Amino acid sequence: MSGNRVRLDAIKDVEAYVPPAVSYAATETPGEIFGANVFSTSVMQKRLPKSVYKSVLATIERSAPLDPLVADAVASAMKDWAMEKGATHYAHVFYPLTHLTAEKHDSFLEPVGDGTALAEFAGKTLTQGEPDASSFPSGGLRNTFEARGYTGWDVTSPAYVLENPNGNTLCIPTIFVSMTGEALDHKTPLLRSQQAMATHAARIIKLFGHDPGTVVSYCGAEQEYFLIDRHFFLARPDLINAGRTLLGARPPKGQEFDDHYFGAIPDRVLGFMMDTERELFKLGIPAKTRHNEVAPGQFEIAPMFERANVAADHQQLLMTTFKTVAKKHGMECLFHEKPFAGVNGSGKHVNFSMGSSTVGNLLLPGDTPHDNAQFLVFCSAVIRAVHKYGGLLRASVASASNDHRLGANEAPPAIISIFLGDQLADVFDQIAKGAATSSKGKGTLIPGVDTLPSLPTDPGDRNRTSPFAFTGNRFEFRAPGSMQSVAGPMTTINTIMTEALDYIASYLEAAVAEGTEFNTAVQLILTEMITNHGAAVFNGNGYSEDWQIEAAARGLPNLKTTLDALPELVSEASMELFEKYHVFNHREMHSRYEIGLEQYALSIGVEARLTLELASTSVVPAAVRYQTELAQNLAALKKVGFETDLTDLEVVSAKLTALRVALRALDAALATDPGHTAAAEATHAGTALLPAMEAVRTAADALEAVVADDLWSLPTYQEMLYIL
Repeated sequence: MSGNRVRLDAIKDVEAYVPPAVSYAATETPGEIFGANVFSTSVMQKRLPKSVYKSVLATIERSAPLDPLVADAVASAMKDWAMEKGATHYAHVFYPLTHLTAEKHDSFLEPVGDGTALAEFAGKTLTQGEPDASSFPSGGLRNTFEARGYTGWDVTSPAYVLENPNGNTLCIPTIFVSMTGEALDHKTPLLRSQQAMATHAARIIKLFGHDPGTVVSYCGAEQEYFLIDRHFFLARPDLINAGRTLLGARPPKGQEFDDHYFGAIPDRVLGFMMDTERELFKLGIPAKTRHNEVAPGQFEIAPMFERANVAADHQQLLMTTFKTVAKKHGMECLFHEKPFAGVNGSGKHVNFSMGSSTVGNLLLPGDTPHDNAQFLVFCSAVIRAVHKYGGLLRASVASASNDHRLGANEAPPAIISIFLGDQLADVFDQIAKGAATSSKGKGTLIPGVDTLPSLPTDPGDRNRTSPFAFTGNRFEFRAPGSMQSVAGPMTTINTIMTEALDYIASYLEAAVAEGTEFNTAVQLILTEMITNHGAAVFNGNGYSEDWQIEAAARGLPNLKTTLDALPELVSEASMELFEKYHVFNHREMHSRYEIGLEQYALSIGVEARLTLELASTSVVPAAVRYQTELAQNLAALKKVGFETDLTDLEVVSAKLTALRVALRALDAALATDPGHTAAAEATHAGTALLPAMEAVRTAADALEAVVADDLWSLPTYQEMLYIL
């Protein structure tokens, strides 16, 4: 049997694949099904007693404390609604420190004495659950033998029914904490940070004479991903186990023609997108934009803005939905940050804003931002936050997988800076020099064709190389990886913003109390903010080598790897920051640091063992067979008197020798005992295993370029990326 039988069979299966028809039923429209499976406020209004509904709504919209007396009424109504939609079980859904979703399903039915069963769902069951906490990452917060953990209902994130062909489940978003109340999840600190940020934002809004309402942070996370046919996926053990290709030569044609970005969406992919959007709409997830991304086989979806904790829940649900629907369409959805070397990686751009129903978006500058003092104050808070805590922002996105992406052509560099754009940069430059008296206005673009209208232009361009960029009415944090939960970055953003807002509010309150006119105090604090923290503002090319030199001169950290970034979590300044605003205590911070190191070492360890196995069992045998064929051919030619050329054999033999040398080095690195601390294991993974893996890959990829195609068993890049 030829070595590439798996590849050939996969290609034939892809060619023969007929995707399922996808369309909305004649009786439904996208608007009609939106939120159909969500226990929304409109559903609650119809099903709950008026007093109960008002109490729950006050908690959702005004962050009022949850009245425990309403739980029974809500649970009963939620159970009836869910069972009408075919639900047989309920689950507390939580988000442990794995960046994945966890859930335990329990049946509504409980036996009674006469041999029958009744559907029960009490208020105490809704508000609190007790899943096993021993087998989730805790970073030392829990011992393995200590199993008790608690989930608690997050009333501000709506429950929903998750459909399955074999039965539906009522899903209840929750927090996950230990017996001591310490956070074992991503949601708890996110809610804490949002509450802290709201407190100090409200102080500033009140100083401006406005009703702050309930200030919340908003998040809109753009999700990038790859799609490949499952036949190829199942023939690549590295994709199955590590989520990325550990071996594989770059294709002759990559993304250099820029012909995929925003191109026509392939029919099969469009069918997948329509199917996923239908499922997302039913779950109340506001999917808005879909398009081809830069790399072949890469795509993006972007939702509308939502309250940060709801957006984080929806992001996790979105990824689960994408994985499930992709399989129905015979494809695999890849969320790894760099599944294919040498082509565009995938991020999860977190668009951040803040506001309330009474004051609107606090990061909306208006047409004349120099006159919008409230906006300038909140914008200056962002500048201070990014400058003081750039290292923390970098640590919030640190992982072994994201290290492959950060600093590459499609991702921002590891230096955390802020882009304001020409208009705001000019306004703050005026502030630094005394006072802002003007704002650059919008322009007009004349296309030069009589039949086309003139187009209004923004007062400044965008900067795709900036990690933290102002984009008109929000800031876009472009460094988060495509696999990670947005809750971590949002928790960090909320907390560093809390510190900045607290500082500014305290300054303004003290100045006014001492008799300083308020507008004068505002001008003074704005001048201080841009003078002391303007070093973080950079509107230039973040990819240039000159910027690295300039950033160092400005004192901005350049934390290139996860090993460089993670210590920021346990610096004295970071721990004091998070504890001051009751987001994390010191133990919780150390736990995140330990988990970061453990996950880094574990991820690279798996990849190293996979690299050794894959190269040894697939690449070496293919190369040996080709080497044998060449030797036999040369021997046969020589036997009949033909002049022989040993070049091909020598080339293959030399490359095979190089691979064997690299494999021995990797094997030795895997056998080395680095020590038994998380830091030692992570350091060994980053400094020994990664270079050894890269050496194996270089040698294996060189062989792929010369070994006969009929002997190569692994699906290649040009097959996986272009045959869909």
